Amino acid sequence: MARLIVFNKPFGVLSQFTDRGSETARATLSDFIQLKGVYPAGRLDRDSEGLLLLCDDGRLQARISDPRFKTPKTYLVQVEGDPQEHDLDQLRQGIQLKDGMTRPAEVDQIAEPDLWPRDPPIRVRKTVPDTWLRMTIREGRNRQVRRMTAAIGFPTLRLVRWSIGDWTVEGTEPGQWKDVQP
Repeated sequence: MARLIVFNKPFGVLSQFTDRGSETARATLSDFIQLKGVYPAGRLDRDSEGLLLLCDDGRLQARISDPRFKTPKTYLVQVEGDPQEHDLDQLRQGIQLKDGMTRPAEVDQIAEPDLWPRDPPIRVRKTVPDTWLRMTIREGRNRQVRRMTAAIGFPTLRLVRWSIGDWTVEGTEPGQWKDVQP
């Protein structure tokens, strides 16, 4: 049976087990997970937090991360500014990015979620409000959520991947991992 791990990736950690190409050591998965034979199913940028799935089965890994399968990925997104419904409608219709049109996103404004503190904290500007969104996409382009919110004029301040398909990071503290059913 395949092994599947839910990991709550902290801010600043690379989604890989080694750090090649950097003169200064950066935190990697090996700082948190000392298991042999498991690999990330997809990626999560260094400056993003939350759910990263790891598994030991190539077919399961492909099923989770390959865009052909359209696995939903839900993010909690703190943006700078106060987007209105017509702004969010642009995300719901898909956004034209440099690498083409995105698939439509599911997006709603939400109350500030009860999350762990980020280290370091985001920068706060007293004169500019911030807003939380719940955003679900079914593809996984490089920095896609950040590029989509920036394209409508609301840069992302904090990005937390909350779920992939039915798997969620709920109840898992940053830097912690647990085995789950594939």
